[in-house]
Amino acid sequence: MKFPLQGLYDWYRSTIRNPKYRWWIVLGTLAYLLMPFDIAPDFLPVIGQLDDALLITLLFTEVSQVVIERVKSKKEAGDTFAGANDEAPESVDVNAVVIE
Repeated sequence: MKFPLQGLYDWYRSTIRNPKYRWWIVLGTLAYLLMPFDIAPDFLPVIGQLDDALLITLLFTEVSQVVIERVKSKKEAGDTFAGANDEAPESVDVNAVVIE
């Protein structure tokens, strides 16, 4: 059995990983955090801050995962490109001269 919020969480994760909608979700989340009206208003002692804290944590976690995946894919693409040649890259000898 899934929790009621699990569906919302799964939708958020899948949508933020879609490049077409990623920035809309990030901007929408930031707008929700900055708006004076929330699902749980901030003037409520604990619950008001709890929904914002959970949303900030979720946004940070998902964006960091997207960034980590992008860095890994760039690194793998760079490794496959560098690994295409079995030869070592050319070295350049430089003679330094002191100018006075």
